Amino acid sequence: MSSPRRVLVTGASSGIGAATVRRLCAEGFSVIAAARRADRLEELAAQTGAQAYPLDITDESAVAELARHLEETGGLAAVVNNAGGAFGLDPVAEADVAQWRKMYELNVIGTLQVTKALLPLLRASGAGDVLTVTSTAAHAPYPGGAGYTGVKHAERMLVQTLRWELVGEPIRVIEISPGNVATEEFSLVRFDGDAKRAAAVYEGYQPLVADDIADVIAFALTRPDHVNLDLLIVRPRAQANNTTIARTGV
Repeated sequence: MSSPRRVLVTGASSGIGAATVRRLCAEGFSVIAAARRADRLEELAAQTGAQAYPLDITDESAVAELARHLEETGGLAAVVNNAGGAFGLDPVAEADVAQWRKMYELNVIGTLQVTKALLPLLRASGAGDVLTVTSTAAHAPYPGGAGYTGVKHAERMLVQTLRWELVGEPIRVIEISPGNVATEEFSLVRFDGDAKRAAAVYEGYQPLVADDIADVIAFALTRPDHVNLDLLIVRPRAQANNTTIARTGV
């Protein structure tokens, strides 16, 4: 009997990342759950059987140590680049440069560092997957979103270019782009803890939830090796684009 495929999920301490860990464990994968908050990871590991691995993806030396750890403990077949986030919703004229820099470090440089460090292991697996969770922000702008849409466009270019560069190798490169997903932290972090403003993002319609995206990620990773889902854009039915949402009672 073959060993279960081993997959790393970044940003695993909450939201889409935690839901993906739960779903992939249920699908029979051997899952390494990585994020900065060790306490949450340990709780998730106890619930699911995943391995908790505290990690800051913006720390190059920490990512290198992760790659060494994975190589020494059995290699890796797939990575789910899920860690990321948005900070602020200000017009360009009022942009907080520190927030923009933080978004680039997390969403772009962090994803690059993890992907680059783990590619040798994915090659060695003989059938590797690089799955990156971007956003519909990677496909169109919206007022106030220049910082976040900018970094997600850059992350998308990383994914697309990588796919072209790896063609012919036994590695699939997959992009999942969610629309509005109601998680416990995304909008709360974006609006610096303003719970009322965060809740208003999801009022008057049924947004996606983290399990919806975890379901799509599991589907992509469980296709036959020759099937590559280049891009899946996943929105709530009520959301036509980044700024057009059919709301009721609001």
